[in-house]
Amino acid sequence: LVALGWAAWKTYVGRPEGDGTRGSALGILGRALAESRPEEALPVLEVTLALAQRYWSNSEKAILSAQSNVASCLASLGRQDQALVVWREIYARDVARCGGVAHEDAIMSGSNLAAALGNLKNWNEMKTLLRELLPAARRSLGSDHDLTLRLNQTLAACLMDAPEHTRDGLLEGLDIMQDVVRRRRRV
Repeated sequence: LVALGWAAWKTYVGRPEGDGTRGSALGILGRALAESRPEEALPVLEVTLALAQRYWSNSEKAILSAQSNVASCLASLGRQDQALVVWREIYARDVARCGGVAHEDAIMSGSNLAAALGNLKNWNEMKTLLRELLPAARRSLGSDHDLTLRLNQTLAACLMDAPEHTRDGLLEGLDIMQDVVRRRRRV
């Protein structure tokens, strides 16, 4: 994948800086590097984000996608606190862009934020966020949608993994997990 990323970049590097194909090639290279060499990927992804902000500032989705790549790379490098800041910004912007949490993009970025909170063991905020996202996901995507099931699974893990878990929390987590397994078998 890295070789393909370099090939794409080398093919289009001669184009003007604001060229969309050149920007896409740089993004492909950054994502390819992130898989195996995140320390090399981060500067590439940061440049991709800067280019998106400079040349495609009217495309909020392109900017949010570039930010997501930066946040994922930061997390891969163990820089969880910095990744969390970026995930919070992405979630807030997606909620504003989509007009609430009921849109799939906002639910997905909320799921990414919940995962970042879990990485930092911020169980209470994670649980609160998931309990906000789940009703919206059920209404807009349906109870059997993969994203809704992943949110349920994440909530169950949160309820069972939190050090301050209660017996009721453990039982609720177990019930949720059993429901997820039943739904996944059916779907």
